[in-house]
Amino acid sequence: MTKINIAMWGKALRAIPKVSKSEWIHLDLISRWLIATRSAVFIMTAFSAAIGGLLAFYSPSFRIELFVASFFGLVFAHAANNLLNDLIDYNKGIDTNNYYRSLYGPQPLEHGLLTKKQMYYYIGITLCIALGFGAYLVFETGMVTLVLLAVGLFFVLFYTWPLKYIGLGEPSVIVIWGPLMVGGTYYVSTGGLWSWEVAIVGLVYALGPTTVLFGKHIDKLKEDRQKRVFTLPVILGEKLARYATIGMWIAQYLLVAWLVILGYLSPVMAIVLFAIPKLVWAIQIYARPRPEEEPPTLEKGVWPLYLSAHSFIYNRMFGGLFFFGLVIELILRMTGITFMDNLIQ
Repeated sequence: MTKINIAMWGKALRAIPKVSKSEWIHLDLISRWLIATRSAVFIMTAFSAAIGGLLAFYSPSFRIELFVASFFGLVFAHAANNLLNDLIDYNKGIDTNNYYRSLYGPQPLEHGLLTKKQMYYYIGITLCIALGFGAYLVFETGMVTLVLLAVGLFFVLFYTWPLKYIGLGEPSVIVIWGPLMVGGTYYVSTGGLWSWEVAIVGLVYALGPTTVLFGKHIDKLKEDRQKRVFTLPVILGEKLARYATIGMWIAQYLLVAWLVILGYLSPVMAIVLFAIPKLVWAIQIYARPRPEEEPPTLEKGVWPLYLSAHSFIYNRMFGGLFFFGLVIELILRMTGITFMDNLIQ
């Protein structure tokens, strides 16, 4: 019997560990699943769901069990999408011959860690778990949730192909991590209350995961162009894509300021300004072309991730402060000091 390796669970949730086939066969099933699904990036989905749930907590109709179902349903949907991404790219011959994806972490099929049959099992079970949570939420909250579930399933199944291949992957991420995840979690957690204002608040956070994806697609722009994978950075070109990423970061601050002025966010959200030093750091990275070789200043084991790694670090800082600001607002509201009355009805 394989020994449970809790240390590997933590490692897989923090980063994308590189493991050999001999190491893989000695791992427990959960460790394998966490590595195969690239679980380190689930934090972005967790933040989106948590933001929606936190805003829903203000509502008298908030139900914790619905929030938990939404949270885990979204995480498992993200996991299923990552597995499908690897399967489809492998079937299309994208991940062969030391392609970018095969360098920064284990590609289960390309590296022989899973057979196709096993991959189908991983995808099927993961997707069924996600759909199980979704079915429960539909039963509890009605047909609008079914529509949200159908939209989410569409992106899970078709993000990798054809959306990613025709420059629509990045816009999809804005929709998914913003209005769909944040707005959708708010909707189901309140038992069926929709708020466009909450969906717009979700847009602030969604720009962060989008910049991480932009960074990854810039990192592998040359390889994608050669394989005719027309991500948005491939279409825009390397320089314009880098500056578009910077523009999205700045847009986050402008959106927060606008939402505070309108009363949809609390002045407490000025806490995101503490991320500005890290923003300056990230802009300095993005203002220069991506290096051709691994720079000595980069943490070992990260390359060939470069721009995406820096985007991830910055997004973690901004997203964490954004969420923390909402938590502070919740604490103030519980003590009788209220803001955001235009957002929470």
